[in-house]
Amino acid sequence: MTLILGIDPGSRITGFGVVRDTGRGCEYVASGCIRTGSGPLHERLQIVFRGVREVIQTYQPTMMGIEQVFMARNADSALKLGQARGAAIVAAAEEGLEIAEYTASQVKQAIAGTGGADKQQVMLMVMHLLKLTQKPQIDASDALAIALCHAHTRQSLVPHGLATARRRGGRLRL
Repeated sequence: MTLILGIDPGSRITGFGVVRDTGRGCEYVASGCIRTGSGPLHERLQIVFRGVREVIQTYQPTMMGIEQVFMARNADSALKLGQARGAAIVAAAEEGLEIAEYTASQVKQAIAGTGGADKQQVMLMVMHLLKLTQKPQIDASDALAIALCHAHTRQSLVPHGLATARRRGGRLRL
């Protein structure tokens, strides 16, 4: 059984979700949000870094999926999102996790069957796949979707010999 951390990065709210990949499906472990407040950007990035590191140390996942930055209308927002992503990636790298990146459309395709799914559709599928009885916070739901996407991607690659196992930093990597 493998624990997978999903991260939906943000400079104000970073969602996280942890699932257990049993090989026959995924089970919910934990989810939540790291809220940074409205302080200076460097302080918010430090909160993201420390929060992600704390989640990793608490739940001990061996791999992390994270959403890639997309360029919307506001370049400044995209840059801040990229910096929050960087803080989360460094926290995971420091803890020795395998890191995979996914576009929003890849996550939506893996979870809802269409790259154009909206957040509500993704949340409902996350709830169905993980047998949740209560709606998670939207950022946490997105993070769980990213973790599920990573689990599904791993499951489709391993049987076809497209992923190789190796040890690095004392942990088994795929």
